[in-house]
Amino acid sequence: MIKRALISVFNKDGILDFSRFLEAKDVEIISTGGTYKYLKENGVNVVEINEVTDFPEMLDGRVKTLHPKIHGGILAIRDNEEHMKTIAEHDINTIDMVVVNLYPFFEKVKEDLEFDEKVEFIDIGGPTMLRAAAKNFKDVTVISDVKDYARVKEEIETSNEVSLKTKKLLAGKVFNLMSAYDGAIANFLLDEEYPEYLSVSYKKLQDLRYGENPHQSAAYYGSTMVDGAMNGFEILNGKELSYNNIKDLDIAWKVTSEFEETTCCALKHNTPCGVAIGENSYDAYIKAYECDPTSIFGGIVALNKKVDKKTAEEMVKIFLEIVAAPDFDEDALEVLRTKKNLRVLKMNKAPKDNKFMVTVDGGILVQEEDQKLIDEIKVVTEKQPSKEELEQLIFGMKVVKYVKSNAIVVVNNYKATGIGGGQVNRIWPTIDALKRGAGATILASDAFFPFSDIVEEASKNGIKAIIQPGGSMRDKDSIDKCNELGISMVFTGIRHFKH
Repeated sequence: MIKRALISVFNKDGILDFSRFLEAKDVEIISTGGTYKYLKENGVNVVEINEVTDFPEMLDGRVKTLHPKIHGGILAIRDNEEHMKTIAEHDINTIDMVVVNLYPFFEKVKEDLEFDEKVEFIDIGGPTMLRAAAKNFKDVTVISDVKDYARVKEEIETSNEVSLKTKKLLAGKVFNLMSAYDGAIANFLLDEEYPEYLSVSYKKLQDLRYGENPHQSAAYYGSTMVDGAMNGFEILNGKELSYNNIKDLDIAWKVTSEFEETTCCALKHNTPCGVAIGENSYDAYIKAYECDPTSIFGGIVALNKKVDKKTAEEMVKIFLEIVAAPDFDEDALEVLRTKKNLRVLKMNKAPKDNKFMVTVDGGILVQEEDQKLIDEIKVVTEKQPSKEELEQLIFGMKVVKYVKSNAIVVVNNYKATGIGGGQVNRIWPTIDALKRGAGATILASDAFFPFSDIVEEASKNGIKAIIQPGGSMRDKDSIDKCNELGISMVFTGIRHFKH
């Protein structure tokens, strides 16, 4: 039975109704600062914290609940005679419920605030009370989530108490929250790129119907630290996103975000199937479609500029899963919404993550995101690429970054007309890309050529300029072959493996 509750909340949603419910059940309510004032002004009979501690709030509110009369009342084990005797000797009353939510550090750390301002949103008293109550969950009901008011209220209405099962669940939620909260603070304060302990802080955005396949469960979590593209988009039309949709969208948006020019990326199964620069969104989409009219069916299309009606009318001619762009004309949205299941996404932010993580059995691999395209442009052949060829070589390399290794992209007129990747040697994706990209004159590779066979194959298919990282012990073989065949070749000094 709840006799005394301590309430101290930053987020006051629902707290007035819940407090009135407790008051009606003859629960004495203790409260702090702003919460006390809010409840008092709304007619709730509430005791201010300093009446319990006989000590004033101080240090701009930093110290108010850190007191034995609070934590003794929370932590005392009720069936431990020594505990109960001790708190009685010190005139400490038990506290049976703790309702606390924290300063909004998750939100404030993303805002454009000074460092010291962000520090002030690191909660100390709240986490301390939550931890204490969660540790003593057999005797204390702890609520850290406003969504749990209804559940606790229902149980008290039904049986006049909160079940042990629910108390244990609520205690687990506290430590789940605190691990993310502390992780976010640790990442904010640490200067180490790879600290001793990996602290990750993510909040569930939604449960997913299933994962990569229907027999796999899945959920989607957003970073509490990085206000990135994938936790800031708006769904303007269509069904909820699936696991595969989110993975594919991430890559498609990253590809288009590589470019200042109007660019469209068509993507299927986490691999670009068409990328093109255009004079406008319509032109870019048409060119991306033409790269591979077969694979784009059922895929994702991302544009880095606003979509107009003319482009939308072209898009709805085929089945697409997603259309993503930073904005849409209203008449374009009307057209796209004629396809009720087509997911239309307004992308509000550029990619911001600087770390990439992938799980292995029993561990997590963490690396820096691949954000550097080229170390140095170095022409290594007798033939120099023209200015336009050099621009298209760089275009090709930007696409290569997002294709599974071994990656080969061939380009014609600022279109990635042939994309090959995910093979165990380099010659197979080269043949594949050249076959699909007939007429291409530019070839880009994610890694160096260990043999001259790539150059020979490229020459047979009309390639005039090649870009690759260089760095093989046999670079000279490829350079000599290019000189022999009249092909220009550029080294970048940067490899772009994507496994």
